[in-house]
Amino acid sequence: MQPPQHGQGPRQKPLLALALLAYGVILAFIVFWPRPVDRNLSGELSRLLDLLHSAGVPAWINYELVEFAANVVLFLPAGLLLAAWLSPRWAWLAAVAGVCCSAAIETGQALLIAGRYGTAQDVIANGLGAALGTVMVYLWRAGASRRAEPAPSP
Repeated sequence: MQPPQHGQGPRQKPLLALALLAYGVILAFIVFWPRPVDRNLSGELSRLLDLLHSAGVPAWINYELVEFAANVVLFLPAGLLLAAWLSPRWAWLAAVAGVCCSAAIETGQALLIAGRYGTAQDVIANGLGAALGTVMVYLWRAGASRRAEPAPSP
């Protein structure tokens, strides 16, 4: 017997598509804004990191790490929503799509937006976020499949 296709029901699929579309619109505003969206926060973040470092937080927790982590978190919903929308057989494509989308975004930033620049590090962070979102869906589906299995007969 096949486990139920969680996230693939008649009502879930359109909701996932709508959520993915809304996320895509928000993501487009963030990544194609003429200036980096964290530009106005960089000073405050640097001061906060200085304060944390003076309180004993290791120096390797720095602006670059926070920016990398933010890029991971930014693309986690992409992998999560797309993998949940896709059938279990094709869910892995969500991670691939995340990397390809990120590479296209970074290229677009580098070539088309004077105040922005694209980096390979951002592609890696965004791809990692999409991959983590995809893995979360696989783990959730595996757990749901185990819960749906009937108990063994004595």
